[in-house]
Amino acid sequence: MSIAFFVSGLVLVFLLGTLASYNRRGIRLRPIAIMLAVQLVLAFVLLNTEVGVALIGTVSRAFGKLMELGVTGVDFVFGGLENQGVSNFFLDVLLPIIFISVLIGMLNYFRLLPVIIRGVGLALSAVNGMGKLENYIAVSSAILGQSEVFLTTKKQLGAVSKQRLYTLCTSAMSAVSIAIVGAYMTMLEPRYVVTAIVLNMFSALIVANLINPYTVSREEDLLEVEEIGRKLTFFQMISESILDGLKVAILVAAMLIGFISLMNLIDYLFSYVFGLSFQSVLGYLFAPVAFLMGIPWAEAVQAGGIMATKLVTNEFVAMLSFKEQAAQFSPKTAGIVSVFLVSFANFGSIGIITGAVKALHEKRGDEVASFGLKLLYGSTLASILSATVVGLFL
Repeated sequence: MSIAFFVSGLVLVFLLGTLASYNRRGIRLRPIAIMLAVQLVLAFVLLNTEVGVALIGTVSRAFGKLMELGVTGVDFVFGGLENQGVSNFFLDVLLPIIFISVLIGMLNYFRLLPVIIRGVGLALSAVNGMGKLENYIAVSSAILGQSEVFLTTKKQLGAVSKQRLYTLCTSAMSAVSIAIVGAYMTMLEPRYVVTAIVLNMFSALIVANLINPYTVSREEDLLEVEEIGRKLTFFQMISESILDGLKVAILVAAMLIGFISLMNLIDYLFSYVFGLSFQSVLGYLFAPVAFLMGIPWAEAVQAGGIMATKLVTNEFVAMLSFKEQAAQFSPKTAGIVSVFLVSFANFGSIGIITGAVKALHEKRGDEVASFGLKLLYGSTLASILSATVVGLFL
C-alpha cells in the first residue's frame, strides 16, 4: 500500500511539475533519477536503521541541550515572569534562537561553516551533474536561511539565467534556517525535522529541473563565494549575531500574533456564515493531495487543513495547530505532515526572497517578483515530494 501511495505521489509531483514547464523537452531525467535514488536511501537510513536513529538522536539531543542552555540566559533576564510549570512560547522557544544565532556566527567567523557548505555542495554537484552554484545554494539554504544565502553569491546574481535564478530561489524557499531548527523540534518529532532538511535539498532541485529545465555549460558552471559582511572583530561578530537572533525571534513572534489572530477572525466569519471553519474548508481543498501523498482518507481533510494553513500563513502557525491535533493522527500521517511543514514555502516567503534579491540586484529582484507564485508552486511541490518519500518508510 505504501508503494502505491509513493508512486501516486511521484506521479502527482511530476505531472504538476511538467505542466508548469514551458519547455518540457529540456527535462533531464538522469539527475532527477539520481537525486530521487539518493533521497530514498537517505530516508531509509535515517528512519529505519540503527545508524540513522542514533544519528538523529544525537542531533536531537544536541539541539535540545542548546535550547536548554539558551533558556538559562532567558531565565536570568525574564525569570519570575512565567507561571510555575507553564511554558511560554516566546520565552522558551523563540528567545533561545538568539543563543543559536551566536553559535552560527562563531562557526562562520572561524570559517567552519563555509568550508562544510562548499564541500558538500561540490560533492552533490559531482553526484547529480547539476551546476555547482545550484548545489551550493541548496546546501547553504539549509543552514543560512532563505535571505542570507544570497549574500555569499551576490556577484553571480547578475550573470545567471532566469531559469537558474528560479532554481536558486526554489532551493531557498524549500529550506529552513538552522537557527530555528531547535524551535521546530519543540513542536515536531526531531527525526522528521532532520529528515525533511536533508530531503528538501534534493526535492527543490528535482522540482526546479521539472518546471524550468536547462543545461549549464562548463563556462557557466562557476562558483564564486565571498564572505558575508565586512571583516569584524570577534566581539563585534558576537554582538551582531545576538542582534540578528533577536530580530528573528521578534519577527517570528510578530508574524504569529498577526497570522493567528487573522486566522481566528477568518475562522469565526466562516463558522458564522457557512457553519465550517476556514481550516476545514482548506482541508477539503487539500485533501486529495494529502491522500495521494499517502495519508489515509479518514485523516486527509484534517491533515490537509494543517498543510494548507502553512501555505497561507507560515510553518510556525501550522506547527502550533498540528501540535494541538497530533494525538488524533496515525504515526504515518503525523510523519508525512511533519516533513511537509519543515520549509519556508508560503506566500510571505515570496516577499522575503524578492526583497533579499532586490537589495543585492534590483533587476533580478524584479524577475523574482515576476515568477513569485510559480516559486511558491515549485517549493510546495518540493515539500510534497519530500513528505511522499518519507511516507514510503512509515
